[in-house]
Amino acid sequence: MAKKQQNNAPEQAEVVSKSVAFFEKYKMHLIGCIVAIVIIVAGVILYSNYSSKRAVEAADAIAKCQDYFSQANYDKALNGDGQGCVGFLTVASDYSSTKSGNLAHLYAGICYAQQQKWEEAKAELEKFDTENDQMVSPQALSALAAVYANLGQNEKAAEYYLKAARKADNSTVSPYNLKQAGIVYEALGQTDKALECYREIKSKYVETYEASDIDKYIERLAK
Repeated sequence: MAKKQQNNAPEQAEVVSKSVAFFEKYKMHLIGCIVAIVIIVAGVILYSNYSSKRAVEAADAIAKCQDYFSQANYDKALNGDGQGCVGFLTVASDYSSTKSGNLAHLYAGICYAQQQKWEEAKAELEKFDTENDQMVSPQALSALAAVYANLGQNEKAAEYYLKAARKADNSTVSPYNLKQAGIVYEALGQTDKALECYREIKSKYVETYEASDIDKYIERLAK
């Protein structure tokens, strides 16, 4: 048994090395994986449950910002173009009581993150009210986790990856965030918590991409 473990040691070391290296090298890019999802599902929130004329005005204002966002023109998406688009920051401020105003904080946070302005991204994402939906809110929590990681706040990064996984509670979003939480916990040296994340992927999300190599992560830590 000892010989078997010794033979597996190089492979195990390689896996953990790759995990931590992935986190350190690519943590600033993890924000990108959620952008497309936000664009797709945001409309569900924007154009439902209109309760007032002001809500309609806010939805129209944010739609103009979304055009620049989809073109990756983050500066104009944030600050407007002086020609009809007021920018996410103004939408968030002027229409704070509407769903569009709330969503503008999320968009603004992602814009700042794409510009690697992490403190500004954090401030905006923390203002976004994660409501009781399983689409946009988990992605917002995941985005905030990535921002915390880029600020070196790894404890909070792991916490928010777990929150994202729990809030989503589905096989699309949860296993990704569980695995990211596990990787962050490994970087922190908290192997017990990392193992819990990996085991949850194996038990609940066995058919997912994240589960395809999860046994290597579990075997390495379950000594």
